Amino acid sequence: QVQLVESGGGLVQAGGSLRLSCAASGSIFSINQMGWYRQAPGKQRELVARIFSGASTNYASSVKGRFTISRDNAKNTAYLQMNSLKPEDTAVYYCSALAVIAATFTRVELWGQGTLVTVSS
Repeated sequence: QVQLVESGGGLVQAGGSLRLSCAASGSIFSINQMGWYRQAPGKQRELVARIFSGASTNYASSVKGRFTISRDNAKNTAYLQMNSLKPEDTAVYYCSALAVIAATFTRVELWGQGTLVTVSS
């Protein structure tokens, strides 16, 4: 079974930092893209950051300069380092990956279960 498992969420004061991790497990041939999305109460899910297989990245304008996405290809793991957190960063953060399954070479879009980040003022 192929899945993404996130960790690292929690409660932090404004100005603080958190690091989220997203590990892909199962029979994966390759992962082209990994990304972090977030959904605040009453709002639509939005892209936070993405990283591609060639290590290029893009960020939402609201987090640029504060958040950094990275990945460890050997571990099929992506990270989101979040600095200078603001109350408006409060949301459930979801990891996503575009992967190729080893057994069938089928391309799939994977989602994690989400991890809650709460930033207090």
